[in-house]
Amino acid sequence: MAGSSVRSSAGAGFERGVQERAAGAGGPGSSGGGQYRVLAPIQSGDLTLFPVVRADGKAGAGAAFLTLDEGLRSGDVEVTEAGNARGLVRSRGGRQPVYQGDQVNTLVLINHSGKPLVLLAGEIVTGGKQDRIVASDRIVPSDSDLVDLNVLCVEHGRWTETSNKFGAAGNAPAKSFMVQPQVRQQAMVAKDQQQVWNAVGGAVSSMAEAAAPAAMPPHPGSTSTTVTIDSGSGIAVSPEMITMLPSTGRNLGTTSYAKTMAMDAVAQKVDAAAPELTKAREQVLVQLKQENAVGVVVAVRGEIIWADLFADNGLLARYWVKLVRSYAAEGLTTVGGHRAEATVAQAQRFLDMPMHGEEKSTGEVGVYRTLESQAGTIDQFVLESLLPGLHEDVHVSRVKVNRPASMQPVDMLR
Repeated sequence: MAGSSVRSSAGAGFERGVQERAAGAGGPGSSGGGQYRVLAPIQSGDLTLFPVVRADGKAGAGAAFLTLDEGLRSGDVEVTEAGNARGLVRSRGGRQPVYQGDQVNTLVLINHSGKPLVLLAGEIVTGGKQDRIVASDRIVPSDSDLVDLNVLCVEHGRWTETSNKFGAAGNAPAKSFMVQPQVRQQAMVAKDQQQVWNAVGGAVSSMAEAAAPAAMPPHPGSTSTTVTIDSGSGIAVSPEMITMLPSTGRNLGTTSYAKTMAMDAVAQKVDAAAPELTKAREQVLVQLKQENAVGVVVAVRGEIIWADLFADNGLLARYWVKLVRSYAAEGLTTVGGHRAEATVAQAQRFLDMPMHGEEKSTGEVGVYRTLESQAGTIDQFVLESLLPGLHEDVHVSRVKVNRPASMQPVDMLR
């Protein structure tokens, strides 16, 4: 199982790797600045994506990994509420955890496939008693035992089961999505359920406004009775009724981020927010393959906000639809922003910013580790595989955080 702070529990090799990274120069990954190079941007609506290539031209082994959507759709990966865990347990002689009941911030997962499973923070699973998102990047080994999956809720208010198993977001691969950066950031950086709910509420409200501002009449709304979930989570939920979006007074009929994104009116607006990327995605993917791009730096309305980098071009392509639609949703719901266009030089500086100081680390011995570090207003998250023959950085995120100077670590301000 994954540990919450595994520097000491994962052994000397794990700790030595963390120290080597912390002492290194800038840039994502373990080899410091200059590892990645930014190419000319692809512009679409308010969205600008800068393809990123490895400076050395090398590629990782992305094909060796299974994605969450692939596993859920094939049935090789099963996710369910903690209270249903016994239905997934296989008799292998190992000791399985005992669950007292369903929990807001825990699901259970089993990987039946012959491949290690990659999970990215912000990926959505729908169903159960609430839609959830994966809280942090991780790897689940092939043919795994039952795994506790750390999740955050993105459906404030529902606690009634709609299905025993969870499914992928989007009814088809072409309509896949994950939560947009403003929500994803709260999961990765703040790691706080209330802040995730706040971000979801703001995003859903903005989508309601963008999808049909003239067609949806104001609704007074109401609040429901407080529901306390007695599952060891300690979370007391005072949900808004699904008919109320207080910041706009408009009604989409749900507080679920996933259900909102799946609505035709919203989906059309999201796809229209970056038409060159969503409607001509095959041509864009061909271009990215020719360039051997392994990731992108993301700018919304001229402001660089994010970067996602993968082991190789193939893994980037497999996540492309859900990533692009999440970026487009961010553009759709972002108010204001810079007027000037972001430049290649700015995107390169975003990637090359040195990470200093001690890294926070979590993981599972011999399977994976995640390394989190900061540099002023940038947070970096590295998912590193420790599996035999697959020791590499599988995914790297860089996130722009609106952090006041007074809250930035002293050694990062020098």
